[in-house]
Amino acid sequence: MATLRFNAIEKAFGREAKKIDYNERNSDLFGKNVLSPKVIKTYLTKEAYTSLMDAINKGAKINRNIADQIAMAMKTWSSERGATHYTHWFQPLTGSTAEKHDSFFETTGDGGSVEKFSGSELVQQEPDASSFPNGGIRNTFEARGYTAWDPSSPAFIYEKTLCIPTVFVSYTGEALDYKTPLLKALSSIDETATAVCKYFDKNIKSVSASLGWEQEYFLIDEALANARPDIIQTGRTLLGHSSSKGQQLDDHYFGSIPDRAFHFMRDLERECMLLAIPVKTRHNEVAPNQFELAPIYEETNQAVDHNSLLMDVMQKVGSKHKFKVLLHEKPFAGVNGSGKHNNWSLATSTGVNLLAPGKTPTNNLQFLTFFINTLKAVNDNEELIRASIASAGNDHRLGANEAPPAIISAFIGTQLSAVLKNLEEVTNGKLSPEEKTDLKLNVVGKIPEILLDNTDRNRTSPFAFTGNKFEFRAVGSAANCSNSMTVLNTAVSRQLKHFKIEVDQLIEEKDLKKDEAIFNVLREYIKDSKRIIFEGNGYGKQWEIEAGKRGLSNNKNTPTALKAKVSEKTISLYEEMGVMNKTEILARYEIQLEEYTMRLQIESRVLGDIARNHVIPTAIQYQNTLLENVRGLKEIFTENYKSLAKEQLKLIVDISKHIESINSMINSMIETRKEINKLENTEEKAHMYCDKVKPYFDKIRYHSDKLELLIDDEIWPLVKYREMLFTR
Repeated sequence: MATLRFNAIEKAFGREAKKIDYNERNSDLFGKNVLSPKVIKTYLTKEAYTSLMDAINKGAKINRNIADQIAMAMKTWSSERGATHYTHWFQPLTGSTAEKHDSFFETTGDGGSVEKFSGSELVQQEPDASSFPNGGIRNTFEARGYTAWDPSSPAFIYEKTLCIPTVFVSYTGEALDYKTPLLKALSSIDETATAVCKYFDKNIKSVSASLGWEQEYFLIDEALANARPDIIQTGRTLLGHSSSKGQQLDDHYFGSIPDRAFHFMRDLERECMLLAIPVKTRHNEVAPNQFELAPIYEETNQAVDHNSLLMDVMQKVGSKHKFKVLLHEKPFAGVNGSGKHNNWSLATSTGVNLLAPGKTPTNNLQFLTFFINTLKAVNDNEELIRASIASAGNDHRLGANEAPPAIISAFIGTQLSAVLKNLEEVTNGKLSPEEKTDLKLNVVGKIPEILLDNTDRNRTSPFAFTGNKFEFRAVGSAANCSNSMTVLNTAVSRQLKHFKIEVDQLIEEKDLKKDEAIFNVLREYIKDSKRIIFEGNGYGKQWEIEAGKRGLSNNKNTPTALKAKVSEKTISLYEEMGVMNKTEILARYEIQLEEYTMRLQIESRVLGDIARNHVIPTAIQYQNTLLENVRGLKEIFTENYKSLAKEQLKLIVDISKHIESINSMINSMIETRKEINKLENTEEKAHMYCDKVKPYFDKIRYHSDKLELLIDDEIWPLVKYREMLFTR
C-alpha cells in the first residue's frame, strides 16, 4: 500500500497542464449544442412552432401530429451535429441524473434500415423503474415508470447523444424525481405572485422564480484520489491528519489560479458554453485546492437542470485533466467544506425584479410586499426549509464555523431593518393624510436610496438578503437544487396566496384603500416574523441560546431535521398548493432516511476496512522495527539500554494503545451495526445509525490520525492531506 501511495505521488507531481487552444469567444460557442426555441423554429412549420411555444409558456398539450414534427426536427438537427442516439434525461431521487440511450437506427422489412425518431418516442418512454428509489410507492416487481418530455427545458447534445429533459413518474402517477414537484411549485408561485402583482401593475402576465447557484468543489489529482479507498467509495476522507499548513494564512482565497486548475476550468467553461450553461465567475475558494464557479441567473427549472448537468460534466472534464472532482460537502477535516449558494428572486413578465427596491413609492410598496411575504414564509416554514438541505454530507458542514448553522434565520441589514421598524409603527386601520405623507416620506420614499450593496455580507446567515435577491447559503455542494427550491417556492407561493386573501378582505370588509390594506397586512407580518431576523454572528454559541428563546428549531442532524418533511403542516402546505400529495411526501421521507442510513453504513464499513487492514498492520510493522531497534540497543548497551531506548519504548507503548483502541472500537462499531441492521423501521434505523454508529467515526479517526504522526512516513499506507491538498 505504501508503494501505491508513493507511485501515486510520483504520478501526481509528473502531471503536465493540458494546453488548449481557444480561438472562439464564449458568445460564439454559447448554446451551439442546445436546441433552443430560436434554433428549432427554423426546422418547424409555423403551426408546430406556435404549438411548441404554447407548451413552453402556457403548459398547453401538444397533439400527436405536432409531436411527430418536433421529433423530426430534433432528429434532423442533432444528426447534423453527429448525434446517433437519444435519451430521456431525468433526475431520479438518487441525487444524480439518469439516462438510457436508444439509437435513431431502425430496421425495415426489406432488410434495409432507416434513421427514425417519432413523436411518441419524444413525448413518453417507459424505463425500468424497479431499481430507482420509490419509498414504498410500488413493489419491486412493479417496475413500470414513465419519463415524459418537459418542453420548457431545451434538448441538448452531449457526447453525440440527443438529451431530452423529462420528468419521471410511477405507473400510478406519483413523482419519482426532483423535477416534477419543482415544476408544480414554479407554476404555483407564478399564479399567486402574478395575482399579487396585479395590485401594482395590471400589465404583468406572469412571474417566474429565478436562480443563480454558486458551485464549490475540490480538485484532487486522480492518482492520489485513487490511492485513497475512502475518497473513491464515499467521496470524502474518513481518516487523515491535518496538514501543518491548511487555510490559516488565507492565501488561497481569490489567489492566482494554479495552471492545471486553470486549464481544467477553461475546458469546463467551453463545455458549459456549448450546453448554454451561462457560467461567468471562477475563483479559488478558502481551502487549498478548493474552487468555485457561478453562472448568470436563469429561470429556476432551467438553472436546476444546468446545475445537475454541470456536476456530471465536471467529472468527465476532470477525468480528461487527471483530476478527481470532489463535490462532497466535507471531503477534508480541518478545512472548509463546500456549499452551493442558491440566489433566489422573482421576475415579472415586464422585466421587473420583485426583490429589487424601485425608484417610486409604488414600486417600493411592491418590493416591500414580496420582501416581507418572503420573510413570513421563511419564518412559518423554517423547520421545513432546514429539512430541504438535510443530508449526511451537509451534517458535517452546517455550523462548523465555515457554513451557516442548522438554525434557519434571515439577515436583511440595518437599513431594511429600520424600514421594517418604521412600517411596524404605523397606526392600525385607515391612515390619516399626515400618516400617509409621513409613511411615504420616511419609509417607502426612502427605499430608492438603498443600493444593491446596502448591507455588509453576513457569511454566517443561511438566508441573507443581498440587495436584490435572497441568498440561501446552506445548500450542500452535492445537492440537487430542486429540493430546496421546491420548498422555498411552495412556501412563498402559499404565503402570497393568503396575503392576497387578507388584503382583499380588508378592502371589502373594512372599506380600506388598497395601499392601506396592504400596509396593515404587512405590518402584522413584520410582527409575526421578527424572530427569524438575525443580524449577528450565526456561528456563535450565544445565537443558539437566543434562537432557542425565540422558538426556532436547531435540528443538527439529518434524521431529526427530516421529520419536518412529514408533519401535518408540511402535508397541508404541499397539498394546498398542488405540489405533492401525501403518498409522494411520505415516500420521499422514506427515501432520504434510507439514503442517510446507507451512506453511514458504507462509511462505517470503509472506515473499518482501512483502519483494520491498512492502518493497524502498518502500525504493527513499524512497532516491530522499533522492537528490533530496542533489542539491538540491549545487546550492545546491556546495563543502560533502557535510558537509551526511552523514546522508542514510549513509542511502542503509545502505538500499542492506539492499536488496541482502534481494534476495540471497530469491534464495537460492527456489533452495534449488526444489531441496528435487524431493525425494520426506517426512521428508527436512521436515528440509531446517527446516534450509535456515527460517534465511532471520530473516535477511530482520532487514534488513526495519532498513529499517522508516529509512524515512519516511508511506510504509511494512505496519501496524506499535505500531499492531496498541495499538489498542483
